[in-house]
Amino acid sequence: MDPTHFLAQHAPFDALSQSGRDRIADALEITFARAGERILERGDTEPLLHIVRKGHVRLELDGQQVAHLGPGQLFGLTSIGGGEQSLSLDVVAESDCLLYRLPGEVVRTLCDAEPAVGQFFFDSLAQRLRKLADAQAVALTGDLGLRLSDLVRREPVTLPLHGDPSEGNPSGVVTLADAARTMEAERVSSVLLMDKDPKQTQGIVTDRDLRRALARGLGPDTPVTEVMTSPVELLDAETPGAEALLHLMASGRHHLVFEAASGTAGGTAGELAGVVTHSDLLRRHLQSPGALLDSIRTASRPEDLTDYADRVAVTIETLQRSGVETTDVGRVVAALNDALSSRLLSLAEEELGPRPCEFAWIVFGSEGRQEQSFLTDQDNALVYDADSETARRYFEQLAEHGVRSLLKVGFPECKGGFMATHWCLSLAEWQRRFRSWIDQPEPENLMSVANFFDWRSVHGALDLAPLEAIVSNARNNRRFLAQLARASMRKRPPLGLLRRIVEDEGGVDLKSGALMPISGLARLFALEAGERAGSTRVRLRRAARAGSVSQDGAELLTEAFRFTFGLRLRRQLAERTAGLPITNHVALEDLSAGERRHLKEAFLAVERMQKATELRFGTGALG
Repeated sequence: MDPTHFLAQHAPFDALSQSGRDRIADALEITFARAGERILERGDTEPLLHIVRKGHVRLELDGQQVAHLGPGQLFGLTSIGGGEQSLSLDVVAESDCLLYRLPGEVVRTLCDAEPAVGQFFFDSLAQRLRKLADAQAVALTGDLGLRLSDLVRREPVTLPLHGDPSEGNPSGVVTLADAARTMEAERVSSVLLMDKDPKQTQGIVTDRDLRRALARGLGPDTPVTEVMTSPVELLDAETPGAEALLHLMASGRHHLVFEAASGTAGGTAGELAGVVTHSDLLRRHLQSPGALLDSIRTASRPEDLTDYADRVAVTIETLQRSGVETTDVGRVVAALNDALSSRLLSLAEEELGPRPCEFAWIVFGSEGRQEQSFLTDQDNALVYDADSETARRYFEQLAEHGVRSLLKVGFPECKGGFMATHWCLSLAEWQRRFRSWIDQPEPENLMSVANFFDWRSVHGALDLAPLEAIVSNARNNRRFLAQLARASMRKRPPLGLLRRIVEDEGGVDLKSGALMPISGLARLFALEAGERAGSTRVRLRRAARAGSVSQDGAELLTEAFRFTFGLRLRRQLAERTAGLPITNHVALEDLSAGERRHLKEAFLAVERMQKATELRFGTGALG
């Protein structure tokens, strides 16, 4: 096959004009490399782009393979950014290779003349995956895809919690009158009360709080601390609007305060960013998930919600058609599932009578990470405060009621037994087990870590800070982290001979091939950074901020996760429409050429990050 015809079948050369092909034909060099030959060495700055025509090469770091390239893939000059750039890896021929070479100047000329080619080289793989993931959603039709940061119209209005005597406030106490005057002057319905540290929000007062205060007979000189809501729950600026509305409806509040996330325009991660009201959200017509939430809150028995699974599926379809970011669909579904679990447990408590002590019902796995789509097996457990015979008997009954009620509304039993009926323990016993899992990182214990360390509390008021402290301290146990790193590699991308994607009987398993490996790496990196909670995307962002994974690595894994999550959701929607069982598989023949190429790149990226992690933690030397 003519070299230009071969290149025309592979990105970015498939976008070349005829003049671009002619330019390549004039400049292209053909070279060969024997198996084992070192083609490029780390630190080389020779401005040449290499394209594999036949054979395979491997990229190595300190003698260890971190990537594998085959026909149509590039190495060498893969960026045309300004300045001299040196190669960060060694390139070795794995078999006898036929290679094409293009001088860097020719590539730069092509990039100037051919926008599609230029964009390819300016984009990282993560950016290309992001674009493809973004393209999976259709145009917005109902603003369901907006995030909290999209709805804010102005900076939040604040008051110092303690006034300045020099400014006509001799007592130094901020009163209801002060708050009312500020809200009237700024034409807002809420004001945030700040501590001496301007970043610490101590409370919020709304116009409804002022009306209630007047109804109670409180005067204008009443300290604002008597009516403010404290502490203030801060949501992430990237919270999707649908989830935010569900949060407001479930809490009974009318204002949401949110903080900037990493990369949010106009803000630094963790800083106060704005306030969004119930009216702001309702104006965006986020009613579909809210209707289901209303049904959950008014249910008087589990049998009232036997259509829950079908209604969640319809909600997912509505969100997806409306252009909601695919991973945000999981967050909305998790919010609905949280409300459902809480309602069913409340009904069970009404039947069983007063609880003997505080407790927490926790969920974990994909539900704990807020990455669930259609209903899957139950993953839940129960933690109660003070151990006693009375407490054990009561909470074992509550666990039985909770699990049985979830079965009635469509949540199957967990095949591995990770349900509250098997995991109903006192806080002290949970602490003992957490410590033993970390101190004795054996395979069975690491399986428990992979499940339970993703927990979220969805019902009950028991403070689980003691468990958080144990998990946070795990960052200091290098043996545990190394063993967890090795355990995180058990799920591998389905790449076979010559790095081809391997399909099993049902197609390509996206869950075990990408989603689970990425979530496992994210869990590891987050624990190393002393973080625990959050979705896979949030964990990667926090881990990158703490330095336990590079920014590029975190971005690459994030976009690979988004892309494969989107492919899976789209396939699951198609399976539901066709009346087929919901699976985690996709057939390669159902994907476009571009999607197949990017899926392979996503798998290769996961494989590369796994190999780099194995090297860093020295998992090969573990006994």
